[in-house]
Amino acid sequence: MPKVSAGLLLFRRGAGGIEVLLGHMGGPFWAGKEAGAWTIPKGLPAPGEDLLVAARREVREETGLAPEGPFLPLPPVRQAGGKEVHAWAVETDRDPTMLRSNTFRVEWPPRSGQWRSYPEIDRTAWFTLPEARARIVRGQIALIDELETIVGKSRREESRSLHDRHGAAR
Repeated sequence: MPKVSAGLLLFRRGAGGIEVLLGHMGGPFWAGKEAGAWTIPKGLPAPGEDLLVAARREVREETGLAPEGPFLPLPPVRQAGGKEVHAWAVETDRDPTMLRSNTFRVEWPPRSGQWRSYPEIDRTAWFTLPEARARIVRGQIALIDELETIVGKSRREESRSLHDRHGAAR
């Protein structure tokens, strides 16, 4: 059975279009890497924990944010290692320099007997969709594609509704 992870794809509507908030994975393995080293805030659910509840908890732990919703479900994706990621998109707009992550401990260098703590997410930043696709873990690109489809569809519906209201008033 594959490992399951739950997270949130945080987005905002900027002057240049949709932007997503990604976190750079912390620790020595990811230091100095950019392409493929960014992720949505996510983590493992506790046994029996609702996946959306787990996603919200993980975002709080990895960023300090507690978005309220509405939460738009995205189709699950499978990462290269086999982990299945369940995610929801939620609109928010926060200063990424104010966000703080929890930490994890790892023996570093390996087999040295020295244990060090590192933040799970060492920094966060807003990216346009093309920038995000170039930086995010390859297995999560489909989440960005789905967000673009959903938000684009809602914008078309809003525009059509506005057009219908103004057209009917004439």
